[in-house]
Amino acid sequence: MGDISEIEVIAPNFKRRLSGVTSTIVQLIPKQIEFGCRIVTLGPGLPENLPKLGWSRLPGLWMRPRRHRVRVWHARRNNEMLTGWLMKAVLRMPLKLLFTSAAQRKHSHYTRWLIRHMDAVIATSAGSGAFLQVPHTVIQHGVDLKLFHPPETADDRMAATGLPGRYLVGCFGRVRHQKGTDLFVKAMIELLPQYPDWTAIVCGRVTAEHRAFGEELVKSVAAAGLSDRIRFLGEVDDIRPWYRRATLYVAPSRNEGFGLTPLEAMASRTAVVATTAGAYAEMIVPGETGAIVPPDDGGALTKAIAAYLADPDDALRQGENAVLHVRSNFAVEKEAMAIGEIYQTLLGPRLIESR
Repeated sequence: MGDISEIEVIAPNFKRRLSGVTSTIVQLIPKQIEFGCRIVTLGPGLPENLPKLGWSRLPGLWMRPRRHRVRVWHARRNNEMLTGWLMKAVLRMPLKLLFTSAAQRKHSHYTRWLIRHMDAVIATSAGSGAFLQVPHTVIQHGVDLKLFHPPETADDRMAATGLPGRYLVGCFGRVRHQKGTDLFVKAMIELLPQYPDWTAIVCGRVTAEHRAFGEELVKSVAAAGLSDRIRFLGEVDDIRPWYRRATLYVAPSRNEGFGLTPLEAMASRTAVVATTAGAYAEMIVPGETGAIVPPDDGGALTKAIAAYLADPDDALRQGENAVLHVRSNFAVEKEAMAIGEIYQTLLGPRLIESR
């Protein structure tokens, strides 16, 4: 956006590597723009197609926007809240501060102090809202149904993978203890010898600090003689086709913020087994679109997965239900509209009509 006077909302992204927060921004902003929101991003790690505000243009924020007396600074991390507070309270820029909270844990004193200085707060789930000590609005994340959709071409089918078996069960995300990747692998080692029609994949990056964890998982699979049926694909270029190829998706996280992957899987016509971490329990209908188990309970996770491996037809049925459920309740457009209402409240009435 060339004219800074037209900018009304700034969505900072102060993390270079891809994360759940970054993924949310990437999916959400194009929809917000479609709905007429005059929004830009600030920071690294975002696609070139998103409108950006360069750091050198920050002094321009002292100037009020053309249509309102203030702008909205929409933070999603502590450092983004702090930057917004400094610009508003210290530099006296005309800003209203909005924070979206996804964490389901007790906040530190520092985080609580920052949150108290926000003008409005959004919780991404009832679970995350329960840890807030300020008034807030619950707005659940949505998924872009144009990007995540049921199989359409031959490349979206299990047969296109070249992997053995008829059905695919997947676990996607960073490979680490927090994500419960080990619980998934242990379940697969136990179950796959009983269900020869199924193959398992793990997709996700292994960072240096978790390399030993990842290597132990690979060794355990090799020791079980299942290296051909439990594959570690690493960080794939495009995860979306893998959702469509899978008949079952497993989200075994021990703890999570919100967690978009079950929604992405369900939108792709894939049933989901997930723990109660993050907002998973608020997005899955047990017995209809998937199953929910306690976090860090390998026995319960294995039992839930086994039911689907034993009855692929039921997994396919629940995948069909999942698409309808996500379309009705978790479209990203619904999220964008709800956030837009918060923006309008913070911006206040227009000073002049749009030209």
